[in-house]
Amino acid sequence: MKYGDMNKEQAEVIFEKELRNFKKIQGEELSLDMSRGKPCTAQLDLANVMFDMVNANASFIKLGKVKFICLVPGYDRHFAITEQFGIDMIAVPFKKDGSVDIDAIEGLVASDSSIKGIWCVPKYSNPTGVTYSDDVVTRLAKMDAAKDFRIFWDNAYAVHSIYGDDVLKNIFPECEKAGNPDRVYMFASTSKITFSGAGVATLISSEKNIEEYKSRLKYATIGPNKIVQLAHYRYLKSPENILKIMKAQADILRPKFDAVQNILESEFENGDIVEWTKPVGGYFVSLNVKVGSAKEVVDLSKKMGVKFTEAGATYPRGIDFNDSNIRIAPSYPPIEELQTAMQVLCCAIKLSAMKSLMK
Repeated sequence: MKYGDMNKEQAEVIFEKELRNFKKIQGEELSLDMSRGKPCTAQLDLANVMFDMVNANASFIKLGKVKFICLVPGYDRHFAITEQFGIDMIAVPFKKDGSVDIDAIEGLVASDSSIKGIWCVPKYSNPTGVTYSDDVVTRLAKMDAAKDFRIFWDNAYAVHSIYGDDVLKNIFPECEKAGNPDRVYMFASTSKITFSGAGVATLISSEKNIEEYKSRLKYATIGPNKIVQLAHYRYLKSPENILKIMKAQADILRPKFDAVQNILESEFENGDIVEWTKPVGGYFVSLNVKVGSAKEVVDLSKKMGVKFTEAGATYPRGIDFNDSNIRIAPSYPPIEELQTAMQVLCCAIKLSAMKSLMK
């Protein structure tokens, strides 16, 4: 029987069972952190050789009435940036099947010239894991929008495949064909290839946009850290070697993503009282619990000693009006701790769901 089909008496039985489990876990005094998608020690160890290699042989937005489109659930730090600059955010949910609602986006930008940008994580999106279709890429490039509208194309997971490789269409030729050569700022970094916070970043855009960016960057820095650049150059070497490095990364991450999927599938039927994504790459799994219960589930997990990303963090200003989305970040903890954390999460989900069914 599905959890969602249970009557009050059946729900009470499950609730009492999970309540006993909850109290047992609390007694173990766990302290596990699942809140960020941080690389684990084994992943960082892959890049330690870099320390030896150092010594070896757009127009920028003018604030005012400015709006950005934010695909949700999405990346909390994107939303924090726009909020910091006082930019209004328009949340556009992904479709039920996980695809981008390009019809809604086209309608919004065509009807409102104050919409100047959109945040996109086009490959293995954070946190859903979706990769934009060819049609979405083409339509974003050519859609009718304000002349100074910009796409902020965060290709953070360009080479972060785990089970296979999704192919993302190159948006730049599409922009050229559509007569919008300055529409896109693409950026990425080695944050989850080498060392978070100590890597190198890249910015790709039209010649006009890059020149304008450089004219402003010179006031922030005289130049980049060339020692760090040299180490990355010698470590990464070539596109082929990057793929070799990322295969080793995937070998570390795959068992962790398998563990998340296996535990969820053993405890629930996808689409019953919970639903979750099954990404083939990236860093996250997106989980939706019953409407109105995400904060409670995260709080119950915290009371059992496991910290997850705060409910609502994947929405602008931290407000998920459905209170249903939870981001799972499997990368950092050892697999035994990850399995424990997922069992805690499942317990919290059942406690919350059964309580609502008992009403």
